[in-house]
Amino acid sequence: MNKYLVFKLLWALIFVFLIVGYLFDKISLFVIFWALLVCLGLLSWASFDMRLQLFTPVFFKGKQGNINNLALTFDDGPTLFTPKILDLLEKSNCKATFFCIGQQIEKYPEIAKQIIASGHIIANHTYTHTTKMGFLSVEEVVQEIDKNQKLIKNLLNISPQWFRPPFGVTNPAIAKAITQNKMLCIGWNIRSLDTISKSAAEIFNRIQPKLKTNGIILLHDTSEKTVQALEQLLVEIKKQQFTVVPLDELIAEKAYKNEKNNFTI
Repeated sequence: MNKYLVFKLLWALIFVFLIVGYLFDKISLFVIFWALLVCLGLLSWASFDMRLQLFTPVFFKGKQGNINNLALTFDDGPTLFTPKILDLLEKSNCKATFFCIGQQIEKYPEIAKQIIASGHIIANHTYTHTTKMGFLSVEEVVQEIDKNQKLIKNLLNISPQWFRPPFGVTNPAIAKAITQNKMLCIGWNIRSLDTISKSAAEIFNRIQPKLKTNGIILLHDTSEKTVQALEQLLVEIKKQQFTVVPLDELIAEKAYKNEKNNFTI
């Protein structure tokens, strides 16, 4: 029985109890109103915090046993900043995962090819990265994933196994679409907030104290400040004796469909 079904059954029982209590003048409408607010609040929280895994299983950290290992992930590319990030990763001998938007791949196909040629992983981050992600129907989410899958397959001859929803939003529709597309949902447990930070120093200072074993770091290859923060971060990771490993190694799950999984934990 999945978590969301348990959640629905539990709250259905709570509301039945409250309504019966109201009918027998034991419970006021005020209590029912606050119970409804609590329920809606929990659903909203779960929708924006994938780590709760209410709607779908999420890989948001590495498997236990990966001593001092962590992984780097980049969302929303490829962009003109991606090659700079690839250069930094190459100099540090680090491999990362790039959750790419289909429209960006169409805009910069050669950079997408460069990501793969450099030994990194490309995963699915929808075709449009719509701001309405949390309000799409199952069919619309399926289309967002599938259109990007076909684009990546045609251009790069790979079929990503991993999907990261825009803004980290999950809900029943997104969960069903992930299942229908036979994808794995990938989250994070170290968030940089680099898209809203004002400087590279701010990004670095947010990540640095949160570095930890089995960490999955979320960055975006979309700005110069992230490039600068990454340069500092790679030095700090080495200083703290962490090792950047490919995400498939960290979570022990294959990155592409029809790929053999040779990982053991």
